[in-house]
Amino acid sequence: MDNSLLQRDTDTVPTALVVEDHEHIAFLLEQMLLRQGFDVDLATDGKQAAEYIGRRDPVGVVVLDVMLPYQDGFELLRLIRSDPDWRRVPVVMLSARNQEGDIVRALNAGANDYVCKPYKPSELLARIKRAYREANDAVVA
Repeated sequence: MDNSLLQRDTDTVPTALVVEDHEHIAFLLEQMLLRQGFDVDLATDGKQAAEYIGRRDPVGVVVLDVMLPYQDGFELLRLIRSDPDWRRVPVVMLSARNQEGDIVRALNAGANDYVCKPYKPSELLARIKRAYREANDAVVA
């Protein structure tokens, strides 16, 4: 297990919120992040994710599907960016929607990255880790 994401000078475990409504994909994302040393919480729809964001302390990174029941990923991204505690949390959006307009919309709304499904697991993991490290370094610096 690569524990390189453990924060410097602390024993804090990196945390992630995965918001994905497809059970199989959610399981794969969770396992991938757990193997990298993340503590992972899952939300299976937009309503559950919005409640989590409203009630919990910010996580280290959010992996956010775009097409979700109740509230889509764009609405959740707006919620994250408008919350004073959550606004600096890096968000990697994951979607089957691969139109340039969707990608630009997500990035303009504050997503740190946008990965199209089907994704290559090693590439997605590298992007998630990079987003986490950049946010963590900004806080430490």
